[in-house]
Amino acid sequence: MANHRTAALIVAAGQGIRAGSERPKQFATLAGKPMLVHSYTALRDHPAIETVLIAIGDGQQADLHAAVGDVRFVLGGATRRDSVRNGIDALIAQGFDQVLVHDAARPFLPGRVIDALLAALGDHPGAVPALPIADTLARAGDLLGDTVSRDGLWRIQTPQAFRLPELLAAHRAWPADAEATDDAQMLRAIGHGVCIVEGDRMLEKITHPADFAAAEAAHGTALISRSASGYDVHRLEVGEELWLGGVLIPHDKGLSGHSDADVGLHAITDALLGTIAAGDIGMHFPPSDPQWKGADSAQFLQHAAGLVTAQGGIIDFVDLTLICEAPKIGPHRDAIRARIGELLRLPVTCVSVKATTTERLGFTGRGEGIAAMATATVRIPGVI
Repeated sequence: MANHRTAALIVAAGQGIRAGSERPKQFATLAGKPMLVHSYTALRDHPAIETVLIAIGDGQQADLHAAVGDVRFVLGGATRRDSVRNGIDALIAQGFDQVLVHDAARPFLPGRVIDALLAALGDHPGAVPALPIADTLARAGDLLGDTVSRDGLWRIQTPQAFRLPELLAAHRAWPADAEATDDAQMLRAIGHGVCIVEGDRMLEKITHPADFAAAEAAHGTALISRSASGYDVHRLEVGEELWLGGVLIPHDKGLSGHSDADVGLHAITDALLGTIAAGDIGMHFPPSDPQWKGADSAQFLQHAAGLVTAQGGIIDFVDLTLICEAPKIGPHRDAIRARIGELLRLPVTCVSVKATTTERLGFTGRGEGIAAMATATVRIPGVI
């Protein structure tokens, strides 16, 4: 049997509006991880699959990187068919001759299904996993109508496996003004047979909010709650910019430090690191390292958030208290909350920003510096 170079293509370019999430559903958290991570990991770790390519929408690059890190991707198109075609072109150019096309909305992918699909490609140009329909089928309007025989009816799932040359031919021949429900339909349209292999109930598609709840109940990892605190201080000096909570604040002095000295983001960074017992900000970004001189503290915060996510954690809430006599924080509170929410991909309702003074006592009372305290609450997979 000839050796084949096999790739997987995950179609993840949709917006997932029906799922009711604030972000595209493929990046929403499911069972402790972004949904895309589940199928990506299953395909990446299969020994017969050389590479995994992900088709995403333009503008979703940051979501993809936050979910799975530095991975191969291609920009999708206006339709699912366009996204698959872009992926096909990229894979053929790289010398692959077999592909598994998978929908990101089917996160739980058993290895035995992949095995069966690849085995079927030895005798067929295409193969799909499917389950026979067990429920009674009927036509209906406002009232129940006649039943329909379910004999020979199947529910088609993904991933769908294809020989790439035949799949490319099917895409080229498909009418530009028509949409296809899947790639197997397109292959059949040019006269090729598509083999059916046994599917799996784990491959149910996530479409509506109730689907998330059902999948979470079936596959969710036990999550335990953790809280940790962070504290930071920086000196106020003339000639420096004042960054607080990721926002540039007009003031006659700014905070001095090796980075941009944003005490607010530094305190939250330490709080997040504390929730996973990952040390403190100085361990990850040493002040003695010249590469962090003047650095934007947003990258410190996002690094800590990424470490939480990598452990399957979910950031639920952050609370920040800024301690200073001046400037007044109130006029900038909403902007700071919005910026922190943006950096952590949290709704603003999950970000609290408070301010207080020390009644002119101590270094903050004398206007020599600003202090910040933060608390982060997360959920992490584990056993209590």
